[in-house]
Amino acid sequence: MPSRGVVPELPEMPELVQLTTPAAVPPGTARQLTDCWTAVVNAGGAVIAPELPMPPLAAADVAPAVDRLVRALDPARCRILLAVSGGFLSGWLVLRHDPHPLVAHCGVVNHLQTLPGLRGRGIGSALMTGVAGIARDELGLERLQLSARSGGGLEEFYRRLGWVEVGRWPGALRVAPGDDRDDVLMSLAL
Repeated sequence: MPSRGVVPELPEMPELVQLTTPAAVPPGTARQLTDCWTAVVNAGGAVIAPELPMPPLAAADVAPAVDRLVRALDPARCRILLAVSGGFLSGWLVLRHDPHPLVAHCGVVNHLQTLPGLRGRGIGSALMTGVAGIARDELGLERLQLSARSGGGLEEFYRRLGWVEVGRWPGALRVAPGDDRDDVLMSLAL
């Protein structure tokens, strides 16, 4: 993949690449995941993991979280789905699966993100469509779930892809003093 900071000309649809084990992560990919996550959060994106400080972030803040994700990769429990456009990481997400019998039929999507300069080009939609197929066809899942921060249009984005709001935690996310947002719970039947 080209060096970070270079925005390529994009083909119509990105190539989707699954990472299922730590050994399968190509050299430099963890750095590209870190750079993407840092850029997304600093642009106002709603992908602030519990272990991250509030923005602005530096790559050094995000790298340990990416390292934990990479170490957790397991074909049955945790996968990263990359969107690669012109050999360049343009977006990514995480698919988690807990094999406990109570929830073994469900998966959880986390950290959907697209490089800020590439938003609106179908990368997020391609990732979400791709992860639904992987969850259904490869993991045998019947349902996916996610939570999204209200106030940024995310609910409508997910609705257009077939997701349904199943609840919300009012004011659960404090973006800044005086700016509380709902944590919107969404589900997709596969």
